[in-house]
Amino acid sequence: QVQLVESGGGLVQAGGSLRLSCAASGRTFSIYAMGWFRQAPGKEREFVAGINWAGGSTYYADSVKGRFTISRDNAKNTVYLQMNSLKPEDAALYYCAARDRPWGSKSAADFGSWGQGTQVTVSS
Repeated sequence: QVQLVESGGGLVQAGGSLRLSCAASGRTFSIYAMGWFRQAPGKEREFVAGINWAGGSTYYADSVKGRFTISRDNAKNTVYLQMNSLKPEDAALYYCAARDRPWGSKSAADFGSWGQGTQVTVSS
């Protein structure tokens, strides 16, 4: 079992930045890739960004390309999401997730471990 704990959410003005962190513990040796998803009220959970744990290949949703950067620190078992140029439509509950197989799709169903989420609010 992998436990994930997110932090770093908060309230920011449009155009501002936030950095989310996700610390993994437990069976971290089983992690092949990690991702960030978000869910706004009344909307489905959507993929934001992902990263392969070993090689570091990254994947992004079109809506955040050029503004968000995902990275990881293998020694700390932590993945980060640097969010710049935030827009009101980026406001959501952001979840960290881990998968025990190499990157294959952006589907939330392929991720077996999830954190509790951290709230991001963007004021216009």
